[in-house]
Amino acid sequence: MASAAEDDYICPICCEIFKAPVLLSCSHSLCKECIQQFWRIKKTQECPVCRRRSSREEPPYNLALKNLCESFLKERNERHSSGSEEICNLHSEKLKLFCLEDKQPVCVVCFTSQQHDNHKCRPISEVVSSYKEELNTALKSLEKKLQHKEKMKAGFEKTVQHIKSQAEHTERQIKQQFEKLHQFLRDEEEATITALREEEEQKKQMTKENLEEMNRHISALSHTIKDMEEMMKASDICFLKEFPVSMERVQSSRPDPQMASGALIHVPRYLGNLPFRVWKKMQDIVQNTPVILDPNTANPWLVLSDDLTSVRNCRNKQPLPDNPERFDFYPCVLSSEGFNSGTHCWDVEVKQSQRWCLGVTTASYQGKGCDFFNTDVWSVEYHMSGRYIGSGFRVKRKVDQVRVYLDYDRGTVSFSDPVTNKHLHTFTTTFTHTLFPFFYCFDSLRIVVN
Repeated sequence: MASAAEDDYICPICCEIFKAPVLLSCSHSLCKECIQQFWRIKKTQECPVCRRRSSREEPPYNLALKNLCESFLKERNERHSSGSEEICNLHSEKLKLFCLEDKQPVCVVCFTSQQHDNHKCRPISEVVSSYKEELNTALKSLEKKLQHKEKMKAGFEKTVQHIKSQAEHTERQIKQQFEKLHQFLRDEEEATITALREEEEQKKQMTKENLEEMNRHISALSHTIKDMEEMMKASDICFLKEFPVSMERVQSSRPDPQMASGALIHVPRYLGNLPFRVWKKMQDIVQNTPVILDPNTANPWLVLSDDLTSVRNCRNKQPLPDNPERFDFYPCVLSSEGFNSGTHCWDVEVKQSQRWCLGVTTASYQGKGCDFFNTDVWSVEYHMSGRYIGSGFRVKRKVDQVRVYLDYDRGTVSFSDPVTNKHLHTFTTTFTHTLFPFFYCFDSLRIVVN
C-alpha cells in the first residue's frame, strides 16, 4: 500500500505516480494524459475530483509537482537498490508478478491498475522457470551452431594451409618443368653457336689459304719489278743480253687465287625460322596428354603423380580439405577439363589394377556420398572377383589398356581394347551437359601419353 507521503504524488485517475502533471484551475493536479482521456470520454472539461469546470483546454504543467515526483522516485530507488528483491518504481511494492502482454514485472497494485486491465499475469518464479527452459533450449541450439561454425572454421584454416602447400608444390613443379625447357634451349643455343663457329673457322681457313697464295704472288711481282728496274739502269750491252730473259719474266704470270663459291657464312642455316626449328625439336621432349587429372576432385585415399597423368590408391587417407568438388566416398578423380562438343579420345593403362572403373559423367555430378553411380555416368568396369560397384558395362576379362572414344555431338561413348583392337561396349544417348572423364582407382591407373 502507498504511504501517506506517497499519496501526495499519486494521480487520482491512474493511481500511479504523476507523469507530466498539469494544474487545473480548481488547483487539482492530474497526469496530462489521464485528464485528456477523461475529458474525451466525458466530453466535458470538468475536474474528476471536484467536478468544477476547467477554464483552459490546455492546462499548464505543474513543474513543482513534477520535480517533487522525480525526487521522490529517485530517493525510493536509492532506498531499495540494496534490497534483495526488486521494488515497483510506482507503488514501492515487491515485483511478484509478470505481465505477459507488456513483458515486464509488475506489483500487485500494477496488476489491479487500469494500465494492466485484462492483462494476463503470472508469478515471476513461474515465468522465470519457463523462460529459462526456453532460453536453455535456444542456448543448446546456439552451442550446436557454435560447434558447427568452429568445425567450419577449422576446415577453412585447413583449406588455407592446403592452398599454401598446393601453391608451393606447384611452384616447384613449374620451376622444374621450365628448367628442363631452359636447359633444352641452352643446349640448342650452344649447339647452334658451336656449329656457327665451326663453319666460321672452316671458311676463315679457306680464305686464309687464298690470302697466303695472293701474298706469294705479290712478293714475286715485287721482286720482278725491282729486278727489271735494276736492268733498266744497266749498260746497253748488258741490257741487250738480258732483254729476252727479262721480257719473259715480265710477261709470265700465274693465275690469281679465286674465292670459292660459298665462302661466306651460311647465315640462313642458323637464323632462318630459328624459333620454329627449335620448337619442332622441342616436340621430341614434350609430351601431350589428352586428359589431365584434377587433384581437387581426388578422393583423399588417392595420390596423383606430379604430371597429373597417373593415380594410385595409397591405402592411407590424406588430410585434404573437404571441398565441394572432392569425392569423399568412392576412390574417384575427375579430369581437369570437360567436353561439350566434338570428338575426344584417350587411352588408360589398367594392367596394374585388379579393380577399376572409368568413363564419363556430367558436370552436375555429386561427388559426395554413395549415390555417384546413380547419376549420369557412362562407364566400363572390371573386378577380378566379380564384385562390381556401378551399373556400367562389366568387362569379364583382364585387359592392359582401355580406349575411351567420345563423340559428343553424336551422343556416343565407345570403349575398346587398343592392344587387341577389340570393341568392348558403346553407350548411345543425347548429351546436354558438359562431360568429364572420371577414373575409379582401387590400385593404380595411368593415362597413356601421346
